[in-house]
Amino acid sequence: MTTHIKIDFVSDVSCPWCAVGLGSLEQALSRVDGEIEAELHFQPFELNPDMPPEGEDTVERLSHKYGMTPEQVRQNGELITARGREVGFTFNMDKRTRTYNTFDAHRLLHWAGLEGHQLALKHALLKAYFTDGENPSAHDVLVRLCRESGLNQDRAREILGSDEYAIDVRARERFYTQQGISSVPSIIFNDRHLIQGGQAPETFERALRQLADAG
Repeated sequence: MTTHIKIDFVSDVSCPWCAVGLGSLEQALSRVDGEIEAELHFQPFELNPDMPPEGEDTVERLSHKYGMTPEQVRQNGELITARGREVGFTFNMDKRTRTYNTFDAHRLLHWAGLEGHQLALKHALLKAYFTDGENPSAHDVLVRLCRESGLNQDRAREILGSDEYAIDVRARERFYTQQGISSVPSIIFNDRHLIQGGQAPETFERALRQLADAG
């Protein structure tokens, strides 16, 4: 008998640990395939909601926000790169030179969820930023990623040229902030059980099996 589990993955497309956490979760889900059926939803969280359109140098941003030295930023990047490799995600930290505003990306992810293409777009956004060093706030990049993810590019362009889904995204952001979410990734199972951070696949697999056993 297959157990159905709802998963809300609260994250930002500019969060490297979110890419690691997603890779880990997907590995765990592959291990319980046939036993557990997951309903996966990506929920918005902005690490840098005040980021201007032109973005900011990544090292400067991390140094200012977390009090890290450039050497610490480099070492942290090496750690994340190694963890990404373990779960099948490629980081090219030398290409991620700037940090950008991600609100438009979240609006498109909200729309993609309605259209059934949210996972594909999430993967495309993470790869574009962390692997290819592209700007996830640039409308031409976003439209192309939508097209490559099976979405209508004209509709994507129309959304980007308006405020559509802005209210919805802000409401979801507020909801999770009010629930106490202040860091990402935060993965919530069946609206009740929380795992945070880029955990190992075994951690997610254990949680999934415990939930399935609990009925």
